[in-house]
Amino acid sequence: MNKKQFIATVAMVIAMSGLMLTSCSDEDDNIVTPEREKTVLLNCVKPDYLQAGDRVALISPSYYTPMENVEKTADVLRSWGLEPVVGPNVGKVVDGRYAGTVAERVSDIRWALNDPTIKAIICNRGGYGTIQLINQLSLAELSASPKWLVGFSDISTLHGLLSRAGVMSIHGTMSSFLANGGADATSTLMRDLLMGHVPAYELPAHEQNITGQASGVLVGGNICTFAPNLGSQADATAGRDIILFVEEVEESMHNIDRQMRILQMNGVLDRCRGIILGEFTDCGTEFKDASGATISVEAMLHELLKNYHIPVLCGLPAGHGDVNLPLVMGAPVTIDVRSDGATLQFNIDGIQQHVNTADITATPTPTAVRMRMAGKRE
Repeated sequence: MNKKQFIATVAMVIAMSGLMLTSCSDEDDNIVTPEREKTVLLNCVKPDYLQAGDRVALISPSYYTPMENVEKTADVLRSWGLEPVVGPNVGKVVDGRYAGTVAERVSDIRWALNDPTIKAIICNRGGYGTIQLINQLSLAELSASPKWLVGFSDISTLHGLLSRAGVMSIHGTMSSFLANGGADATSTLMRDLLMGHVPAYELPAHEQNITGQASGVLVGGNICTFAPNLGSQADATAGRDIILFVEEVEESMHNIDRQMRILQMNGVLDRCRGIILGEFTDCGTEFKDASGATISVEAMLHELLKNYHIPVLCGLPAGHGDVNLPLVMGAPVTIDVRSDGATLQFNIDGIQQHVNTADITATPTPTAVRMRMAGKRE
């Protein structure tokens, strides 16, 4: 077999595998290199909103949550007119932290998805562990029975999986916060969203905002959770025309910069139509300006993102702070960033609920409780 016949044979085999080829002329001595499609079309369906009496599953896909918190959350759900159902493996502890083995945590997800009487799923806690579940779940089973899944932090992996499966989900508060009583704005706005009242957020001006308007599909979450998922079936940043949401807790500035550079080198920032920067709770302060003054994480990221000439909305109170506003992941959204403020609109059906974030107050939770809720420290 001569060289041209060899190249033709390789090209045919790769083409049959559904791969794309880089161009190679007859005069080029380079080997033909396969290249996988780097972008996907995210077209997510919206699960049905909840009604009084609906059953809601409480599961623990990551770290262990004390049963006391789960029981208090169940009481909150009952006060909302919903029926809580605790996952079969909730309460187990493996290796001192995990809420069960990988198989047990996956089993609880499947149990909640496959039970037709369960209409929504609320995760009890983040921490770490959902990356272990990525290859245990298929996109087909995640899309077979669309229902709301709620969580944040390490649950960002599940949001990515659901977006790739074509199902919207809610980046929102979990059991360890709901156990405080469920009467704060963070909790009630999440409750209202589950019931069909879709928030339209109005935000005050932020000095690191980059003005402009953009529409796209909302993806992202906790950057140190979703960035390592690049290239996996949980990678929603592979979507075209995305609005990327980023938040973090207790990370150094240089590690946040590292994660953003990883996204940049993988072409994610090129696919962004806009970016939303949420809370960077208890993160590092090691970077300084020319005068020696500490700069913010937002100021650091501004220097990177300004080169993309896309709108950047800063200061959204969502993430690991005392206020964690709910976001619909996988939903088409529009951001409008102006010199005098900004808005975030979810372009889905429901009763629009105007929310001025500057008016929202919350009873501060002790830092230790907040960090334990996130799974970052005990």
